[in-house]
Amino acid sequence: MRVLVTGGAGFLGKALVKKLLSQGHTVRSLSRGDYPELRKLGVGTHQGDLAEYRYVHRAVADCDLVYHVGAKAGAWGSYEDYYAANVMGTQNVIEACRTHGVKYLVNTSSPSVIFGGQDQEGNDESTPYPEKYIAHYPKTKAIAERMVMDANDDEFKTVSLRPHLIWGPGDTQLIPRLVAQGKAGKLKFVGSGTKRIDAVYIDNVVDAHILAATKLMHGGKCDGKTYFITNDDPWPFEQIVNGILKAADVPPVTKHVPANIAYAAGAALEQIYTLLRKKEEPRMTRFIVRQLATAHWYDITAAKNDLGYSPAVSMEEGLTRLTEWFERQDARWKK
Repeated sequence: MRVLVTGGAGFLGKALVKKLLSQGHTVRSLSRGDYPELRKLGVGTHQGDLAEYRYVHRAVADCDLVYHVGAKAGAWGSYEDYYAANVMGTQNVIEACRTHGVKYLVNTSSPSVIFGGQDQEGNDESTPYPEKYIAHYPKTKAIAERMVMDANDDEFKTVSLRPHLIWGPGDTQLIPRLVAQGKAGKLKFVGSGTKRIDAVYIDNVVDAHILAATKLMHGGKCDGKTYFITNDDPWPFEQIVNGILKAADVPPVTKHVPANIAYAAGAALEQIYTLLRKKEEPRMTRFIVRQLATAHWYDITAAKNDLGYSPAVSMEEGLTRLTEWFERQDARWKK
């Protein structure tokens, strides 16, 4: 089968690409940069911006299935940039799929699309979108998710997955930042650090994507729907962070900052960065504070029933694998 993975050079995208190759599929990727390591794996690489239809059109041609993983994440940047990548990019993928007769689309969404700043404890897919968002990323991902659901019909089957806090060996975002700031002694928990959080191991997210595509292609009842994907085992946030740091042989975080003080600092930093027109992300924003100070864990009954999903790698096993991975890494992780 011919498969396209947008964002194929990212953490999730690359893991998904490797899994698809191991299953014997012909795989191509679409990313903004040039990634020769993907070509070495046998991937047909396409370079281009999701917001420009010509690149998407070319990458989608002759594919049977598309995994739309690529997106602009993070908590800082202009609304125009987020809209271009996440909304226009998704619209281009949908349009290209229809043009080329692609019948199946698996979209990677995010639980943040329903986050309005409050605790989320056991929420399921019936939770409505909030009336107001406090960051551009969740707002644009919510628009994109609705577009994918609305595009579903008898000729074009779509499904969206909402994995929460993906982690594991090879992570290019969360773990490197935690380790670097942990070594520098800059980490503090916002609030108590005891709020429970769902984190999902990378292999489990890949499995969920494969299962969703399989169900789409074989008449499963998942088309036009969204699904939370987690490890089904929420841990206190401090336990997750310190577990990852322990795997990297970094001392645990013991300091805390009150949530209201962190929120005020985030608001001030946002104003300063906006006035100075800084492009780099502030160390703290209001969205990040709300994320760090609230509970986030979800009911995955629907994914179990409709997709046959069950997390194969537990949190404990994931940390064991992460520890072993760190032990194999070069000196840059051991400084």
